[in-house]
Amino acid sequence: MQTLDRTKDQRLVHSGMSWQQFKLLQESFTDSPGVRLSYYRGEVEILAVSPEHESISRMIAGLLIVYFMEKEIEFNPLGSFTQEKEEEASAQADESFAIGSSTATTPELSIEVIFTSGSDRKLTRYQALGVPEVWFWEDGLFRLYHLREFGYERIEHSEVLPDLNIKELSRCLMMASKVEAVKEFRQAILKEK
Repeated sequence: MQTLDRTKDQRLVHSGMSWQQFKLLQESFTDSPGVRLSYYRGEVEILAVSPEHESISRMIAGLLIVYFMEKEIEFNPLGSFTQEKEEEASAQADESFAIGSSTATTPELSIEVIFTSGSDRKLTRYQALGVPEVWFWEDGLFRLYHLREFGYERIEHSEVLPDLNIKELSRCLMMASKVEAVKEFRQAILKEK
């Protein structure tokens, strides 16, 4: 019998599942923290995230909240809120934000921490859901995508947060001390004002 390695992300992809079957599966995982379910046109992905995955995800959110506060940008942190388009797509980002409102529930930005493959699949889900911008953090770097008429286009700088220094965000995420990371990120934002 194979045991689950909780120090690494575990990913399972299954094809040929109806929307109704997916909704039943989703219900069965309601009380399973650290498990993310996604659906796109019959394909289901089940991802059990590692502690390192969660740590990076939370640090991204924490640093972005510092950015929003210093720049006085209204936002609503939606975390891994399930986004759905019935019968077609369902996704749970690691982090997501509605920007410009503290009450909106539709994200302008979804962020995925990638320790396993599957980023191309994730983009098709987010396109079906109409999420304007998606970021992937992988191997210490961000890849940013913005939704256009034809699909997602890779971009160098965020269009929903145009003043954000993405390289500084990446650098601070890689710091060993979380306290120092927040301090340095805040200092970098204040220097840019």
